[in-house]
Amino acid sequence: MREHDLYLDYEAAFDDTDTKQRKSRRSRNEETEPTRRGRMTEQEKARVARAREDADDVEPDGDRWSTWGDSEHGPKPYPNWLVTELAATDRELGIVKTGKEADVFLLERGTPDRSCLLAAKRYRSNDHRMFHRDAGYLEGRRMKESRMTRAIANRTAFGRNLIAEQWAVAEFAALGRLWQLGAPVPYPVQRSGTELLLEFIGDNEGTAAPRLAQTRPDEDELLDLWRQLVAALMMLAEAGLTHGDLSAYNLMVHDGRLILIDLPQIVDIVANPRGVEFLHRDVQNVAGWFAARGLPPEIGDPAALTETLLEVAGLN
Repeated sequence: MREHDLYLDYEAAFDDTDTKQRKSRRSRNEETEPTRRGRMTEQEKARVARAREDADDVEPDGDRWSTWGDSEHGPKPYPNWLVTELAATDRELGIVKTGKEADVFLLERGTPDRSCLLAAKRYRSNDHRMFHRDAGYLEGRRMKESRMTRAIANRTAFGRNLIAEQWAVAEFAALGRLWQLGAPVPYPVQRSGTELLLEFIGDNEGTAAPRLAQTRPDEDELLDLWRQLVAALMMLAEAGLTHGDLSAYNLMVHDGRLILIDLPQIVDIVANPRGVEFLHRDVQNVAGWFAARGLPPEIGDPAALTETLLEVAGLN
């Protein structure tokens, strides 16, 4: 993958929005053919409405009908655990994590027969958003319309909303690509605007897996986690990418498996003029955490790992 490949889905997403706006001007009686974005025919909408009317045992308070049919979907084949029925409901169970740019909530999507837990990552409203150092991450990403580019550069209200959606689109595209490559990331279920629904990393009771920073691994566990980390970073480097904001707080450990999370700022180390700088910082951050917990320096040498990753990415 090379320059801007990762962000083609971003432009496509805005193209799709324009298309929806044009179609909304047509007659409401005109039938819309299904597309990969999940749009439904009038017959399908009627079928879903009937199914929802039949779901008498579903409590409406605090719930919403599944947004699966109106969202951009993750890569196929869909995981077996995922509920994709259009008549399912999404029940919000509480907040998992708050952050400067987004909050994460726990959702249960279910039908009377089965359910699954999802993490709903919602980028904050324009009034509260504080995207730190966003200019550096946005280098190397293109916008198709100059109006959008100017709005982002000037940080107008419209521009800040575009930035929020750009983060969401970039993260969703990155997760989809990395999932297909076999990287240890949550499965990206769907995106609707600035809300991402992701695989919940935790137990069946809704308890999230700990961040790496919260763990206290013994010597053998520490070495195993380091090897998993190196393998994940190698996979990203082969795709020409680095996390961009990697630390022990953006890694989770679930049943001994290391999982990369929080990727809205993922960096194309070729297209971004500061790509190598971001890669170096990612490695320094995580290598420092492992070194502080006893990983031998000859194993966790950040300079050697950075050099290897640059070679894998074709930059050395």
